[in-house]
Amino acid sequence: MSTQIPPATMSALIPLPRMADHTADRTMVLLAAAGLVTGTGGALAAWVLIKLIALVTNLVWFGRVSAEASDMALATRGPWMVVAPVLGSIAIGLMARFGSDKIRGHGIPEAIEAILYGESRLSPKVAVLKPLSSAISIGTGGPFGAEGPIIMTGGAIGSLFAQCFHLSAAERKTLLVAGAAAGMTAIFGTPVAAILLAVEVLLFEWKPRSLVPVATSAVTALVWRPLLVGQGPLFALSGHIPAIAGFVAGAVLIGLIVGVVASLLSAMLYRIEDAFHHLPLHWMWWPALGGVVVGIGGLIDPRVLGAGYGNIQDLLAGSLLLQALLLLLVVKALVWLVALGSGTSGGILAPLLIIGGATGAAIGQLLPGSNGIWALVGMAGILSAAMRAPLTGAIFAIELTGRLDILPATMAAAAASYAVAVLVLRRSILTEKIARRGRHIQQEMAIDPWAIACVGGIMTPLPDTLPGNMPVFRALEHFALPHAHRSYPIIGEDGRPIGIVSRSDVLRWSSETVSDDVTLAERQSDRGLLLVTPDMPVTVLADLMIADDVGRVPVVDARTGVVIGIVARCDLLRVRLHAHREDRERRSFVRTAQPRKSS
Repeated sequence: MSTQIPPATMSALIPLPRMADHTADRTMVLLAAAGLVTGTGGALAAWVLIKLIALVTNLVWFGRVSAEASDMALATRGPWMVVAPVLGSIAIGLMARFGSDKIRGHGIPEAIEAILYGESRLSPKVAVLKPLSSAISIGTGGPFGAEGPIIMTGGAIGSLFAQCFHLSAAERKTLLVAGAAAGMTAIFGTPVAAILLAVEVLLFEWKPRSLVPVATSAVTALVWRPLLVGQGPLFALSGHIPAIAGFVAGAVLIGLIVGVVASLLSAMLYRIEDAFHHLPLHWMWWPALGGVVVGIGGLIDPRVLGAGYGNIQDLLAGSLLLQALLLLLVVKALVWLVALGSGTSGGILAPLLIIGGATGAAIGQLLPGSNGIWALVGMAGILSAAMRAPLTGAIFAIELTGRLDILPATMAAAAASYAVAVLVLRRSILTEKIARRGRHIQQEMAIDPWAIACVGGIMTPLPDTLPGNMPVFRALEHFALPHAHRSYPIIGEDGRPIGIVSRSDVLRWSSETVSDDVTLAERQSDRGLLLVTPDMPVTVLADLMIADDVGRVPVVDARTGVVIGIVARCDLLRVRLHAHREDRERRSFVRTAQPRKSS
C-alpha cells in the first residue's frame, strides 16, 4: 500500500494486513511443541484406560487380579451375566450424579460442545472420571469401545494443559483436539485417520495453526504406542480382492446399504433416549435399566459384551457363518443402542465397526472375493455415514489393517454411505444430541465469500459528500431533502475526508445550544475516522466495522487520499447474497435451438 497520504489522514487509514494463502505465524510452532506434550499425555491415558478395562474385566468375570487382556465372551453363562452389567451401570449412574454428568454418553458430542460453546475448557473431573467410568462400563460388559472415552480424556488432557498458559480459545481448541487425536492414535494406531477425524468432526477448520499441532500430537502418540500398547496394524486381514470394476461396484452397494443402516441406528438411538426421558425415574438409574438389556443380550450371544475387538478380527478373518453374522449384528446393535440411550459411558467406534463389518460380511456372501474384505468395506461405510466423516471412514479402515490396496473400495463405500446419510437424516449421531439443546452445527466447510472479495468490488463509487465548512443548520436542511442519503463523508479544504456525518448526528447537534456558524468540520474535530482502501479484503473491513461499531466507512485512494467510494453494512450483506445466488441459482450457458413456428 502506498504511503503518500499526508500524516493527518494517514493516522486514520487502516494498513492492509499481510496477505498470504494462510494465516500461520510463530504461534503454530509453539502449539506444535505443545503437541509433544498432548501426544504423550494422550498415549499414556490410552494405556491407562486399556489396563483399567482389562483389570475390571478380569475381576468381574474371572475373579482374578490382572491387567492382561481377556475375552469376557469366554465367561460362564448364568445370572451373573445379567447382574454384572447392572451393577456396573449403577456405579456409573452414581459417578455421573455426584461427580460430573459430562461422563454420560460416548464423549465426542461433549468434546464438540466444549470446543464450539465452552471455549475449549474441560474440567479435571472429566479427565479422571471419564476413563474410570468407561473402564467400569466396558469391563462389566457394556457393548462399547474405548475410543470415544479416550478421545474425551485425551481432549481433557490437552485442554487442561492449555489452561495452564495464556492462550486464546482457538489455541486451547487446537490442543484439546490434539490430545483427542493422540488418544485415538494410541488405541488404534491410526494417525492419519485421527488427524482427519479432527478436521472433519472436531476442528471445524483447515488451518496450519491447528493441523500442524494435531499432526504432531498424533505422530507423538504413534511413537509411544509400541512401548505402551503394541506396534503394527491392530487387526490382520488376508484374502484376495476381486477385479477392480466389480470390487468398486460391490463397495458402492455395501456403502448404500450401510448408509441406510447407520441412519436407522441414529434414529433408533434417539427414539430410545426419548423413551428413557419419559420414565418416572431419575436419570441416574437409567443406565441400570440399560444394563439389564445388555445382560440379556449377553445370555443370547456373549460376543456382544464388552468392546468386542475379537469380533472385529473374526469378521476380518471371514470365520463367521451367515447365521452367526446376523445374530451378532442384531443383538449387538440392540444392546448397544439401549445401553447408549440410557446415558451410560462408552464409545461408538468399535460397535459401529462390528455392525458395519457384520453387514458387509453378510452381503459379501453374495459377492466375489473374501468375506473379510467386504467386512472391512462395510466398516468404512458405516463410520462415514454415522459420523459424517467420509475421509476418516475410508482411511481408518485401511490403517486398521494396513491393506492399502483396498482403499478404492473403502473410499467408494464411504462416499456412497455418506451420500445416503446426509440425504436421509438432517444430523449425525454425533450432532443430534447437541442440536436437541438448541445448538445447531453446520459441518460443511467452505470459503468465506468475504475473504475473497475486496472493498473496491462492493463499494458505492464516487459518493456524494458534504464540505467541512457547511454550518450544522445547513446540513440539517440538506438532510430534510427528499433525495438525501442517511450519511455523507465530510471533505476538508484539501479535498480529503475528515469525518462522516449521519442524519442522527445532525439532529442531535441541532438540539444542542451552539452558535449558528458552527461547521461540520468543527463538530468532527474530536472524533476518529476509519478509512480503508479498495484493495482491503472485505473480511478485514467487516471486523473493523464491528470493532468500531460504525455503519459506513469511506474508501480512499491510497495514493492521493481522495474519497473514491463508501461502504455500508448492506454492501457486506450483498456479498453474502451474491454467494447464496451462485450456490442456489441454476442457469444454462448453452442455448438450445428453438423450433420454428409453422407458417
